[in-house]
Amino acid sequence: MNEGKKILLVDDDLTLLEMYEDRLKAENYTIVRATNGEEALKLVREQKPSLVILDIMMPKVNGFDVLKNLRADKEFEKIPVILLTALIQDVDRAQGKKLGATDYIVKSETMPGEVIDKIKKALGDK
Repeated sequence: MNEGKKILLVDDDLTLLEMYEDRLKAENYTIVRATNGEEALKLVREQKPSLVILDIMMPKVNGFDVLKNLRADKEFEKIPVILLTALIQDVDRAQGKKLGATDYIVKSETMPGEVIDKIKKALGDK
């Protein structure tokens, strides 16, 4: 069902990356990983993922800037982007929505199973 759907995971927390990679592979998604925003932008162009899971606080280029870049590019403006972040402020949530995030998930408030459900929903796999 999820075969052929590629998800780009972008986070500088390797433990978190590995955990989500394992969970999503178990759901038959193909996973591509990036540990900073610069790498994420390069991989979006090369891999053309079905969905991007994006941390906000990262080295080089932050998640908001990655999202801004994607939304400004006709080729990638429609890719669902889920912000998965430690930032809990309403101002950050509002910024994410304003920039066109599909969803905004606070790491400390959300169990991995719920994140997987939101990913499936964003991809229309529910």
